[in-house]
Amino acid sequence: MLLLTIVYDKERKEIIQGIQELKEYFRHKGVLIGIYESMESNTHFLKLFCDREIDNKLRNIFNMYIANIIYNIVIEEFCEEDILAFLSNEYFFLKYDELEEIRLESMKVLEGGMKIIDENSISCINKRNDILDKISKCISENNEINIDGFITFRIKELLGDLESIVDKVVEKYMVNKEYNEFIKLLKYFVEIQESKIDYLSIIIDNNGKYIIKDGERDITRSFFKEFTELNHDENMTSDLDDILISALITASPSKIVIHCAENCRNPELINTIEKVFTGRVKFCNNCSICESIKNNFNRI
Repeated sequence: MLLLTIVYDKERKEIIQGIQELKEYFRHKGVLIGIYESMESNTHFLKLFCDREIDNKLRNIFNMYIANIIYNIVIEEFCEEDILAFLSNEYFFLKYDELEEIRLESMKVLEGGMKIIDENSISCINKRNDILDKISKCISENNEINIDGFITFRIKELLGDLESIVDKVVEKYMVNKEYNEFIKLLKYFVEIQESKIDYLSIIIDNNGKYIIKDGERDITRSFFKEFTELNHDENMTSDLDDILISALITASPSKIVIHCAENCRNPELINTIEKVFTGRVKFCNNCSICESIKNNFNRI
């Protein structure tokens, strides 16, 4: 049974590699995929056969494998031909080295190399899946696909999705850039401040509540006093996080020990403290204070 004929002009090792992976997958399913390759002039004709009829589920898997092969070729062409021009036109206010950094990160994202899963990356994954679905639909509607023709005539249909992924990469880059500039500013304030406290403990209980100690003395109320007069909602974690950062910068402790950091409801807060107070922050997870928290004792 002939499943599909793939036509292409250039030597494309990724096609053969992708077909081999497809064959291996189907072999484990007890289905044999055969390949017959021929050439006319410089054009390759790759016919894919199956030893039996396959159900819709396997057919969809077959189409998705082929879609991934074509997708990788599409993004290779896009990254070589279009991405830098797109970035230069849309984000002309960025420096060349910034554009290059974004281009490289965009290539990773387009290739599915995202490591951190957040709202931004989920959006990119959804767009990538949209592109794969469009390619898969094209394959399902034809028994022959010309890859070079597909890139020439169908790339415009995919450009919007590809560019929206790059836009998300730029958006994340700009957020990180602003965050890093903010961190630099906070570090500057810390460096010019005279330390008002030598040794400060930040204890985070099982409910994510902060307890501040100067040595053995609980100074939570006085530590936050200046900032809690602004009528904030004490139950709002984001408010408390901002207040904690402000109070720490004002006090500029020489040394900060954070107990049970894993209890913090906002891991980004811990990262910010560590970056702003470089070299001053230590983490503790096994002292008597930490043990009392782990054992749910009320006295700290």
